Amino acid sequence: MNRITLRSPKVALWLAVSAGLLLVIGANAHLVYMAVISQPECVTHARVGETAPDGAQFGAARSSCNPQTR
Repeated sequence: MNRITLRSPKVALWLAVSAGLLLVIGANAHLVYMAVISQPECVTHARVGETAPDGAQFGAARSSCNPQTR
């Protein structure tokens, strides 16, 4: 009977490659999941054609936030 053992270099190599691929796939899946579910709040920014409010350092090309005072 021919038994496959962990002492075999081929088996150890395939296990290491498989574990590495699973780690990369899992990390990418987590990044995609977080990108899909995250909904960051609107930040104060300078709109096109408006003067910058106090503390606004950013300007969006096309803002998806409604202009509201908080």
